[in-house]
Amino acid sequence: MAITQSDVVYTAVATAENGRDGRVATDDGKLDVVVNPPKEQGGSGAGTNPEQLFAAGYSACFQGALAVVARQESADITGSTVTAKVGIGKNDEGFGLIVEIAASIPNVDAATAKSLVEKAHQVCPYSKATRGNITVTLSV
Repeated sequence: MAITQSDVVYTAVATAENGRDGRVATDDGKLDVVVNPPKEQGGSGAGTNPEQLFAAGYSACFQGALAVVARQESADITGSTVTAKVGIGKNDEGFGLIVEIAASIPNVDAATAKSLVEKAHQVCPYSKATRGNITVTLSV
């Protein structure tokens, strides 16, 4: 279900200059980075790139969703990590993304870890935003 503007509690604002080969910064100055295409895409690879930024945001958001689910389930996720791999490649419409989410949850058994990750995928805002648009695979 979509939210309305009146439901918004925080808005992040970032501005890019020169697209994938320039700079991106947030309005509060907390993020200000050079972006360059990776060498695999013919760029210098000197700066970060949009896929790395998306992977960072997705992994942090998913870890937060995992914490919410773990609290609901009374599961101990101390020491857990979430890694997001974001790939970009050509598709029928030009370019598209693919994501792999890998969670490590050392204090629970494999079945519980899998259940927690699947539930986190249902509540994570990034997962909701990408659902039906790109392939996202989960692993523990």
